[in-house]
Amino acid sequence: MATDIFLLNITGQDKPGLTSSLTGVLAEYDAKVLDIGQANIHDTLSLGILFEIKSGKDSAAVLKDLLFKAYELGITAKFSPISLDDYEEWVDQQGKDRYIVTIMGEKLAAKQISEVTKVISAKNLNIDSIKRLTGRTSLVKQDDYPRASIQLSIRGKIGDKVDFTRKFMEISSELDFDIAFQVDNIFRRNRRLVCFDMDSTLIQTEVIDELAELAGVGDQVRAITESAMQGEIDFNESFKRRMKLLKGLSEDVLHDVAVNLPITKGAKRLIDTLHYYGFKTAILSGGFTYFGKYLQKELDIDYVYANQLEIKDGVLTGGYIGEIVDGNKKAEYLKLLAEKMEIDIGQTIAVGDGANDLPMLNLAGLGIAFHAKPKVKDNAQNSISSIGLDGVLYLLGYHDRQIDLLHK
Repeated sequence: MATDIFLLNITGQDKPGLTSSLTGVLAEYDAKVLDIGQANIHDTLSLGILFEIKSGKDSAAVLKDLLFKAYELGITAKFSPISLDDYEEWVDQQGKDRYIVTIMGEKLAAKQISEVTKVISAKNLNIDSIKRLTGRTSLVKQDDYPRASIQLSIRGKIGDKVDFTRKFMEISSELDFDIAFQVDNIFRRNRRLVCFDMDSTLIQTEVIDELAELAGVGDQVRAITESAMQGEIDFNESFKRRMKLLKGLSEDVLHDVAVNLPITKGAKRLIDTLHYYGFKTAILSGGFTYFGKYLQKELDIDYVYANQLEIKDGVLTGGYIGEIVDGNKKAEYLKLLAEKMEIDIGQTIAVGDGANDLPMLNLAGLGIAFHAKPKVKDNAQNSISSIGLDGVLYLLGYHDRQIDLLHK
């Protein structure tokens, strides 16, 4: 039996029952829907239906009835005949690789979106869909926490992924926004574990620097910390040097520092949402268990691995108990937790800001450098520098409406 294939494009003011009315016409002629997609921007509808119909009288009649129905509904209908060869070529594209590009910033301008899509176009990739992940923004009311994110679903073959991501990094740096690039595979849709660095990630301070200030050795410790975070000196050596400088500090000050820890913007929103959707969370820190345990209670974190201070007679000895949690140890704990949960390493996420976070960022299925040093951003899979920690949720594809309902 001979058949015809048509693409029906509908545009106009959205209203209830519109899709039902149009598909009802197709049903009367026993048409087969091959593809359907719809988008709605500011109550303006764009609907596409690819359908197959028996050639002859039915083919002509269904087009006539669809045009009449569109006139009744006050919308515009346009038809495009599709050849069998073109349809089969479209079917064959199903096997092409798929990727997700997420764009984030306090605000997104046309220039930023234009530059991203230019890179995509230059690689001969198709954009299948564009989805806004953040809520609508008022032009009148002041937003205490402005943020914008859109997600592009793309497909095709990328010959040189390094060059592709390098171009994104250049645009991101030049125009001051974040671009994340992920392979759209089964692991992306089934993440189960999120591991965080603590200092300058979950909290907006380096605890050891605060302790050093109270011990009167702030400048010395800060200089060592910065050198270590930049990757200029070995973390273990820097840790030992800093610990010795804290010798004699009273244990009493630890509580005062803990209760005043500045938790990063978006951290609670992120972790509450992760737990609601069944994720496990962990702190993997080169900092101290005393503060990690405090944050565990405050934020409801599942696991904590960090360094343990040695305290005798109510003062810090300048030493530590157990192995130093350095970059390699963080990666080991990430792997250990994945095994404990019986999940693939591809189902894990790691978030951190320093050079000692790179081993776990590169081991995890999704590694995110958060407001990180340049060396870390350059060597991590993805980065967030323009908004808060809850930007991780946009990389997972969550929309604000799926998040904010949990916090009302």
